[in-house]
Amino acid sequence: MKTTIKEWRAKKNMTQEQLAEKVGVRRETIVFLEKGKYNPSLRLAHDIAVVLGTTMDELFIFNDEDDKDTS
Repeated sequence: MKTTIKEWRAKKNMTQEQLAEKVGVRRETIVFLEKGKYNPSLRLAHDIAVVLGTTMDELFIFNDEDDKDTS
């Protein structure tokens, strides 16, 4: 999964720490989300979208290829 959290956060002139505080997580969680290394809960995804003034669809891009089982 890819995210555009970093871009949306930059548009709002918000640091990772500020976003983390507003949605009730640690800054490291935001780092992992921005790098695509963590899949958020539906609630967290919603909260981030609300804080950034956008939709979950704009923030999270799901790649079907990532979900396919190659075994």
